[in-house]
Amino acid sequence: MTQRTLLGVLTPSSNTVLEPLTAEILHGVPDVSAHFGRLRVTEISLRDQALSQFDNAPFLQAAHMLADAKVQSITWSGTSSGWRGFQDDIELCDVIRQETGIAATTSVLALNEIFEKTKVRNFALVTPYLDDVQEKIIANYREAGFSCVAERHLGDKGNFSFSEYSEETIAEMVRAVAAEQKPDAITIFCTNLRGTRVAAELEKELQIPIYDSIATGVWKGMKLAGADTRRIKGWGSLFSEVD
Repeated sequence: MTQRTLLGVLTPSSNTVLEPLTAEILHGVPDVSAHFGRLRVTEISLRDQALSQFDNAPFLQAAHMLADAKVQSITWSGTSSGWRGFQDDIELCDVIRQETGIAATTSVLALNEIFEKTKVRNFALVTPYLDDVQEKIIANYREAGFSCVAERHLGDKGNFSFSEYSEETIAEMVRAVAAEQKPDAITIFCTNLRGTRVAAELEKELQIPIYDSIATGVWKGMKLAGADTRRIKGWGSLFSEVD
């Protein structure tokens, strides 16, 4: 019987980008596949109703259903702890592990680990979010010891609308933060933004590591499942250089 690596991915309900892009990333490694569970997310803002979308109960329901597929890791491919606080994701992963027995991570915790591994301290931030959401993300990273030296955001509360911005728009934002002040790394921080291919392509042009939040979730999900991330080719330095 062929040995397979099955990655569980928790997905915002209004997201239409991360599933096809995750499949593209994994296209060259046919023994690794991603399997998705959705939870309702329709707005990104600091309103109580929007914040409550990310309470643990719907995550656990979706995680239990992914467990039926015998996935070897579960990743919350979302960036909510960027504005809610990183402890949110730490607690979520602990609960998922306790409830399902499956190792869990998130796109944001993966990004933070990558920052630590690559000694990033000054970073640039590209998102589609509202002003106050962006400010919360920057503040949470500052508290964790990371300084945002340049940022661009689209002022959109989405979530579905994030998927309608072109790769060209995202590339312009990335070039703008790179030109403003050269950071240690740039992050494209939203899993319904078409940033994954942009990140891989612009790294060569700008000579700056660019970490997209869809890619960070795939990277860590594979690691937790015991898969070799260096088998992913053509999707940037994250997969070829970060162990």
